[in-house]
Amino acid sequence: MEVTYNAKELVKDLLRIKAVSLSPNKPYTWASGLKSPIYTDNRLTVAYPEIRQNIAKLLGKKIQENFPDATVIGGVATAGIPHATSVSNVLNLPLSYIRPKPKKHGRGRQTEGRCEPGDKLVLIDDLISTGGSILEAAKAAEKEGMEICGTASIFSYGLPQADANFKDAGIQLVSLVTFSELIEISEDLGYINDQELQLLKDWYKNPEEWGTKS
Repeated sequence: MEVTYNAKELVKDLLRIKAVSLSPNKPYTWASGLKSPIYTDNRLTVAYPEIRQNIAKLLGKKIQENFPDATVIGGVATAGIPHATSVSNVLNLPLSYIRPKPKKHGRGRQTEGRCEPGDKLVLIDDLISTGGSILEAAKAAEKEGMEICGTASIFSYGLPQADANFKDAGIQLVSLVTFSELIEISEDLGYINDQELQLLKDWYKNPEEWGTKS
């Protein structure tokens, strides 16, 4: 698959629509209480058809390169579903999606769409922090007899905890852009200066300790 859109253009678009916001000098507070110089909300990408379609093409290319045996594209509810839908269209593959928990009514299913034993599934989510949500979705799919080829995301923080979680699960993750790549591209684009770049690098080394500094 030939795709001219690239990671630098993706970062530029994410910053422009504020799906990614960088504020090293006035950090955000996450729901966990963690102080962070970055805030991501990739759900905003679904409001921009051209960006959404470019993301789908990039993800499709990544999946073809890394998981050529995939027979089904799956989305992690809820943020992964629209991107999985777009990718399934790009690759002309069946679609499924996985809820956080089984339904409490009807057939009590956790997986919907195409989910047959022997299917080779690639799961998509918009954002990876620790990897907990997508790995739990993978377990649910495996209970249905599906084989997990791999996982994919728009953005990943690339934190050691996530790396360990994916390694323990024996599942590969590919992302269109990682935190380290994003901040370097952001400096190149002029969104941050050298000092702000260093603050972001310091946060990445130890997010919890960084937030306690005065």
